[in-house]
Order: sequence, then structure tokens, then C-alpha cells
Amino acid sequence: MSGPASPSLPDLAASGAPFALIARDDRTVEVLTGDVVDVELLADIPLTDDSGAPHEVLALVPFRQVRERGFECHDDGAPLRCLIVRDRASLPRDEALAQLPTAPVALEDPGFDIADEDYAEIVRRVIADEIGRGEGANFVIRRDFTAGVGTDAATAALTWFRALLEHERGAYWTFAVVTPGHVAVGASPEAHVSARDGVVTMNPISGTFRHPAGGATPETLSEFLRSTKETEELFMVVDEELKMMSAVCSDGGRITGPHLKEMSRLTHTEYVLRGRSKLDPRDILRETMFAPTVTGSPMQNACTVITRHETTPRGYYSGVAALFTPRDTLAAGEATHDLDAPILIRTAYLQDGRLRVPVGATLVRHSDPYGEVGETHGKAAGVLGAIGAVPRDTEAESAAAIDEDAPTAAPRRLADDPAIAELLASRNGRLAEFWLNPQGSGEPGSFEGRSALVVDAEDRFTTMLAHQLRHLGLDVEISPWSEVTDAQIDAAELLVTGPGPGDPRDTSSPRIRRMREVVARRRAAGRPLLAVCLSHQILADTFGIDLAPLDAPHQGLQKSVDVFGVPASIGFYNTFTARVPAGTTRVGEAEVAADASGDVYALRGPAFASVQGHLESILSRDGMTTLQRLVEQALAPVPA
Repeated sequence: MSGPASPSLPDLAASGAPFALIARDDRTVEVLTGDVVDVELLADIPLTDDSGAPHEVLALVPFRQVRERGFECHDDGAPLRCLIVRDRASLPRDEALAQLPTAPVALEDPGFDIADEDYAEIVRRVIADEIGRGEGANFVIRRDFTAGVGTDAATAALTWFRALLEHERGAYWTFAVVTPGHVAVGASPEAHVSARDGVVTMNPISGTFRHPAGGATPETLSEFLRSTKETEELFMVVDEELKMMSAVCSDGGRITGPHLKEMSRLTHTEYVLRGRSKLDPRDILRETMFAPTVTGSPMQNACTVITRHETTPRGYYSGVAALFTPRDTLAAGEATHDLDAPILIRTAYLQDGRLRVPVGATLVRHSDPYGEVGETHGKAAGVLGAIGAVPRDTEAESAAAIDEDAPTAAPRRLADDPAIAELLASRNGRLAEFWLNPQGSGEPGSFEGRSALVVDAEDRFTTMLAHQLRHLGLDVEISPWSEVTDAQIDAAELLVTGPGPGDPRDTSSPRIRRMREVVARRRAAGRPLLAVCLSHQILADTFGIDLAPLDAPHQGLQKSVDVFGVPASIGFYNTFTARVPAGTTRVGEAEVAADASGDVYALRGPAFASVQGHLESILSRDGMTTLQRLVEQALAPVPA
């Protein structure tokens, strides 16, 4: 692969050829040119030529690719577009800026496609009807800022790219991708997933602090960092991305952070997750579609909720730009390409003369509808102000003003402030050491030589649970609820029935019905069973214990509870609970661990144990020790 030493960007734009500009640091702009190929599946991304020689590929992955994982979406037919890189060049940033146009791109009839009041009503419905019914912990619902654009697409792309280089800071990628009929220009703050030399990295970012007039200060940022909503929002997305890491990495993934992601108008909080994998990077991308920070959790149900509450397709919003680069050196069994894939957010799309800037807010049980409206305004303003589509030198006078987040004057690192650093570090005191520390093989686990089958009820917390069970020495397989057979249920040495969304009483749901059959069959056989969250509630129901909705959802809530005489700090993600009369300690052959109100946190008895909380969650500081105790209970010989 070769290219000109100093390509002319205006000539490139005038040529009509497809190209991409990428700035991944503050010194260089990468210029990629080549041929465009649209493919149907991630596995079809052509990483080699006809002779088998590897080449570089930049792929724009639309949201509709979630269909590859069997998830729902509004299918707009947006192509999985691949730029097969034939020529690559690098320009010094200053030289690139000198070539890029400066005349502003005028917008016609700008505004949001969904009115503020209508969006606030959507927020209310999601909190009440989705989170309130146990469909998940958090969901991201988008709205689009749209406008007409009279400037030709390639010139608009160069103009906006220049503006982002000059006026946005802290982006992971600043980019412009120009292909036939479609332009994408953005400054993504978030690296969704990368794979370099066998090390997979994910970078969950959540929590949005909108800089006040005059800029952020340690005092104003401290108030944001103390927010329960913002803190729990970040923990929930870390949990969701650890599910993905546990699916693609042999060592499950280790957390480092938290850090601040400081940008011109917004500051976010973030963690970094790392683990090792030998998977093909296309498989890594498939297993990590898409970031919970722009969809929600659990992922599969989040896609269903998005389909219910968003009336139009997402296009490329919340997908990824994936750069596959051939590796210089290869070891046996390793992937041929490295992967670098930022999330397609903070991005402006131009197609058929229409600008579209999609933005979304993360809705959790604490969400204020008008606060989430304001967050979408702030995110849209971040993009539009940076590209010069709205004035950069005026501060907003209301939450509805689109230019409310104009850049502040002097960049400075708030993370260097000792009080801020202390506030950030204090968050980890709430988290499980298992995910913060290296997870080397060490000594054989307590259950070495034994095996378990985990039934996934559409919550990939099961991947984290399986990883922890393997850490305890068990040989673990995972089977989806829709595929597990009665023969597998009967043959499993230990059957672990997993968590999932929804109402455990809803027998109209095929998934709930099947999970009830699985639990009942295993209990009737008297074979070792461990039930978690949804399955714990189903198990409780087999003993005639009442099931009821909680007064307020426990989504992403950390509680200290008594588990059969031992206090344990555990993370909860439930909207329903099993409930006994206060003071009850036994129902039939089941010993009950419940609080003063009668909410049941755990059950145990001959060849079975269950737990309401998620012992695998980063919020479960005592998760591993509690899991070991419950597995011991389930596997213990039953007295004759």
C-alpha cells in the first residue's frame, strides 16, 4: 500500500473518489483512499484480497447489524460500508488545516425532529413502562437534530472536519468519511472496542457534565461526581460491557479507572476494560454489538425497547467505525488484523442534502424527563457548535437553546485537581475486587474437575457468571433458553439458571414459560441447581412464595444483605421480588434469607440454592465468596 507524500485535500474532495480523514492524535491526520464495497455481514468484511494478502479496511457498521445477534431493530437497509484502503498517507495537522476550507456551511430550517415535550413524555413512559416493569436497568432513546444543507457534501465534510480539529478536544477519533451518497463527520469521545496484539480494550463512558457558563470548575464538577444517578449510570454500563468482555476474553477483563474524559463543552466519566483474546476481530466486533452507553442493558431487551419507543431507524448512530489494520508480526493462532472501533456518536451525517445529528440520553430509574431533554440539547450543541453550524461564542440562556454549550476558553485538566482525583478514586471502594485485580490462573479452584451448564435467559450477565464459575474451577458451558434441551437439563452436573428481564409471573412469554419449565424439571429431579435473579424468583414460586413488584426498581442498586448469617454487599438489578411474611425463615424444605420487610434475597435446601442479587456484578463486593458458598450448597450430597 502506497500513497502520495502530501495529498491535496481539496483535489481529493473534487475528484469524487471516496476517502476518509482520521485524526487519532493532535499531530497527524491520516488520509485513506480506496474502493467502496458494501457487504451484508461482519464476517463478509474483506480483510484480504483475491490472493489472500491482508489489506486495511475501514468499515462503517450501522445499527441494523444487531440483527446478526438476533436482536430487534427498525431496518433501514443502511449498508455495512467498507472502504478498502489502497492508498494511505499522513499529513501534519497544521498542513491539513491549511488545506481545509473555512467558509461556514449554512443550515436551512434547523431543529429537532421530536419536540421537547414529546421527548419528555417518552422518558416518562420508558421509566414507568420499561424500567418499572423489569425490562432492564437503563435505555438510551434518541432524537435527531436535522437541517437542510446547500453546500456540496465533500466540501461540507472538509469544512466540518476542520472545525472539529480546531474547536473540539478530548476526542478519541476526529474523522470525516466521504463515500457515494453518504458523509459522516464526527468527534467520537468513546473507543467502543479495540484489539491490538491480542489485547482487547473497551472504554465505557457514561455520565455527562455540561459545562456551565464560564467553564467547568472543581467545585461544579465535584457536585456532578457526587451524583448518585451519574455514578450508578456509569457502573451499570461497566457491568454491561464486562458481559461482552467475558464473552470474548479468556481472562474475563480487568477494570482500570475511573477517569475523566474532558471535552470542550462536556466532561464524562469513564473506565477502561482490558483482557486477552485470540478471536478474529470481526468476531470480537459481533460479540460486542453495541455499546450499552448508546443502547441500554440488558442489551437484547434494550434493542426491543428502542424499537418500541423510537419510530425511525438509527442509521449509523450507535454503530461503529471499525478500522482493521494488518498486523506487522503474527504468532500462531493469532488474528491477522488489529481493530480500532470508536462509537459513531457526536457525529453529523449528510445524505441527500439533509444534515442529521442523532443524540440520545441514558434513561435510568432516577432520570428527570426535562433533565434528559437538556442532555440531548447539550450533546447536539457539542457537535453543532464544534462544526460551526451554530455560534460558538454565545452561552445558552435556556436548556432549549441549541448553542448552550459553546466552548470554554482555556483547556485545563480538572482530573489533576486533588479533590477531583480523590472523588474519582473513591468510587472503586464500592466495587468488587475480583474485577479490579488481575485474574491469573493461580491455584486450582475449589470445584476443579466438576462442570456446570448455565442457561441464559436473555441477560448476558451469564457470561460474567460463567467466568466466575470457571475461576472457581468448574468447566462451564452456556446455552440460550430457547436452545437448551431437556436432555441437557437432566445431564448437567450443576445447572445454573440465569437472570433475565421481565415479569416472572408472565406465562404468556415463551421465555418465562420455558425458564419455569427448566427450574421445575430440575427441582423435580432433585439434581444440583443454582438459580439467579429472575430464576430465583421462579424457584421461589415453586415453593408457593408470593412474587410482587417492588415499590421502586432496584436497577443497579448496591445493598448489604444477610445471606444465611453472613453479611454480603451485593448488586441488584430487579424490579420484582419474592416476598414472605416478615420473620419467615423456612418455607417447606427451603431455608429463606429475607429482610425485615419479607423480601427474599436467597433460598437454599437439598441440592439447590438461589440468590436475588447479581453476584457477578461489579457492585457485588462479596460476590465471589457468596457464589462459592451457594455452589457448595447446591453440590453438597443430599442425605439419604
